[in-house]
Amino acid sequence: MSRTTNTCPGCDRDDRVQAVPAVYLAGRDAVTSRERNRDGDMRTVTRTVTTGLSDALAPVPEEPAHRIGCVGLLAGFVCIASFMAWVFVGGALEDDQAPEADFGAFGPPPAELGPDLWFTGWLSAVALAVALLVVLELRRRRTAFAHLTRGRHRAEELWSCGWYCHRCGTVHFEDIPGEDRTPLTLQRFRERVWEHGGYGDLAAEQRAVDSDRS
Repeated sequence: MSRTTNTCPGCDRDDRVQAVPAVYLAGRDAVTSRERNRDGDMRTVTRTVTTGLSDALAPVPEEPAHRIGCVGLLAGFVCIASFMAWVFVGGALEDDQAPEADFGAFGPPPAELGPDLWFTGWLSAVALAVALLVVLELRRRRTAFAHLTRGRHRAEELWSCGWYCHRCGTVHFEDIPGEDRTPLTLQRFRERVWEHGGYGDLAAEQRAVDSDRS
């Protein structure tokens, strides 16, 4: 780790002080591995492995997980399965009609579909409507999150001026107007940065987890 000219206000030493952006990036690695897919074929998968410290120093919150997406996937599966059952079973009923019968110029009458088969048609339509509503809701939530974090550039300006002490596990600002050099916990640093970006309320929901000092 390279030395800096900034001393930690907590321990008054500079040998383990590092810029926050450097600490954040050092804790995010892209890991590539070979895995088998559902068909048994090998594929290359790249994932981002993030340390707890890097997560705690993030300048912008993670987009909240949308469990409603699982409902959309289930509705889509039900829609496809019900529609296929309605189409293929209905086609089978039509094929059961006697081929030698003379139905005239208008062709054979439509097959009588039982109540269970009609139910699959309605089920497919309802599931499709649910899936579309979920897609619209997810789009609305992503738009709302993007609007909420539109001031992230202001947060990143303050965030980039932070210094992390690996010995004390605290962050301080150096030569920033309106900011003193008081050591801040990871949670307090997150609150200051996110408040600067206009989304400070999310700091209470996504709390910074204190990690072991390295």
